[in-house]
Amino acid sequence: MGDSEILCTPAVELAAGVRNGDYTSRELTELALAKIEELDPTLNAFTMTDADRALAAADAVETGDDRPFAGVPTAIKDIGAMVDGYPFTCGSRIFGDFVAPFDSHVARRIKDAGFVIVGKTNLPELGILPVSESSRYGAVRNPYDTDRTPGGSSGGAGAAVASGMLPIAHGSDGAGSLRIPAACCGLVGLKASRNRISPGPVLAESPMVTEGFLTRSVADAAATLDVLAGYESGDANWAPPPSGTFLEAARRDPGKLRIAVSVKPSIDVPVASEHLENVAETARLLESLGHEVVEFDPPFNSSMLEFFMDVWAIGISSLARSGAQLSGQEVTPDTVEALTWAFWERGNKIKALDMVMVDNTLKGFARQTVAALEPFDALLTPTLNLRPVEIGWIDASHGMPAFDRAVQFTSFTAGANLSGLPAVSLPTGIEKDGLPGSVQLIGGPAGEESLLSLAGQLEDARPFAQLRPRQ
Repeated sequence: MGDSEILCTPAVELAAGVRNGDYTSRELTELALAKIEELDPTLNAFTMTDADRALAAADAVETGDDRPFAGVPTAIKDIGAMVDGYPFTCGSRIFGDFVAPFDSHVARRIKDAGFVIVGKTNLPELGILPVSESSRYGAVRNPYDTDRTPGGSSGGAGAAVASGMLPIAHGSDGAGSLRIPAACCGLVGLKASRNRISPGPVLAESPMVTEGFLTRSVADAAATLDVLAGYESGDANWAPPPSGTFLEAARRDPGKLRIAVSVKPSIDVPVASEHLENVAETARLLESLGHEVVEFDPPFNSSMLEFFMDVWAIGISSLARSGAQLSGQEVTPDTVEALTWAFWERGNKIKALDMVMVDNTLKGFARQTVAALEPFDALLTPTLNLRPVEIGWIDASHGMPAFDRAVQFTSFTAGANLSGLPAVSLPTGIEKDGLPGSVQLIGGPAGEESLLSLAGQLEDARPFAQLRPRQ
């Protein structure tokens, strides 16, 4: 295997190679840093790297290290998870030069698993949009077509993994922010169930947001969930533990499942023909694997959009205010982008009683969705409405109209966040436009085991870990 392919190897396999002495963590980390130096001036996937700390961590990994990802280089998305001594900017000028003074639970678990952190990845301001373009750091570009977005908000992570700069990268998902980059970049993006992964301590905790990884394989998605999942002291809520490991579940036959299929978006926007065909082809594949596939009209509807935007506005306002306090600035049109300012104004107009009513409405929506899906083991949908859009097509400087375009780009992902259900985006191959195709699977409550078993079966039938951009 040539150097250019090593970092395209699934992370569980790389960790086994380090454990067995096939290569050292320093070799992998040096290779990752070299690939970043070569490719990142074009792709702009990173907000910062720290070679000295990364190499020191790599040198501490020895042959035989039995931690699940010992010696594997990765990066942390520059929002949510804080890394002690690293800048924490959330992609926004409002955070100034703030440096995190501790590791969040997720960062600590990533380090404890043996990962070597090489830096922080790029994103849109405050993680708002499904593209990764900010006035502070500029646009992240898709390795498959640098005129196109890699998605967002974990777009830097997606570009880093798809290009081979890293074998795996941390991200987060509040309305599709792992699944959207996965769909744009030919990767696996797993959003865990609500409360599966402890969120704390973070600046603006939201029940819709969870952490995770962008990966090349279902096994990597499962093994990283084994690392991140579980109770942390002080958690108010947590998901029930799995029957075994999630990695074991991903390698298990799912049995015969009843799978719903829908290509109806939650709002009246078109769906690209490639996405419709990918869902149809996947439904045929699932039938050939012995599953029952049923057409279904889910209760996702446009009436939820206003409530979702209120929740989003509260979260964005809270995060912006935290940034202002940490940097000693004020939130103004000069310190945040126009879209952030629009959400800031909206959030500051919402009264406490209104927020309680919004919260109750969304809880009702979650119950309605879960109840509607109870007859099924999974729901198959497109991940995206449109093909990966051109850089600049969604422009935060335009204010709220940028969010309108964001919803046109992807309306299928937020339902899983609102309902708390687990969901995964899987690649389907490369389309005629040279960009990856994808589908989304949504599982049942706390149903990651069944979802990963099904995803693993699809991967066996239609391998995708070796998808690569054209060089």
